[in-house]
Amino acid sequence: MKPPRLCACGFTVPHGLLCACQKKAERERKARHDKNRPSARERGYDHHWERERALFLALYPYCRKCGNPADTVDHIFPHRGDRALFWNRSNWQPLCTPCHSRVKQRQERAMLKRQRP
Repeated sequence: MKPPRLCACGFTVPHGLLCACQKKAERERKARHDKNRPSARERGYDHHWERERALFLALYPYCRKCGNPADTVDHIFPHRGDRALFWNRSNWQPLCTPCHSRVKQRQERAMLKRQRP
């Protein structure tokens, strides 16, 4: 077990947890990001996507990472607005919500770190 650490604000924080000031800063950072981010509809997740997503999950009902029932169609390579990549089914994979939220997001953060100079 790792020892607690001292936050910049002066409070002692148990290992693995965030201080109240860090939680507030994280909420503010996410709010800034969301303010500039296009809506899901503007990013292509419309009724056409919902139909194709349902068909894909009917064909591939299990999570590629853990084998539990899948409920998310994930883009293996982030499409970043590229419509051809967005609709390329070979770039899709079925994931359950925990795997998409945990594993996939960790992979994307690691890719961003590698891309920074």
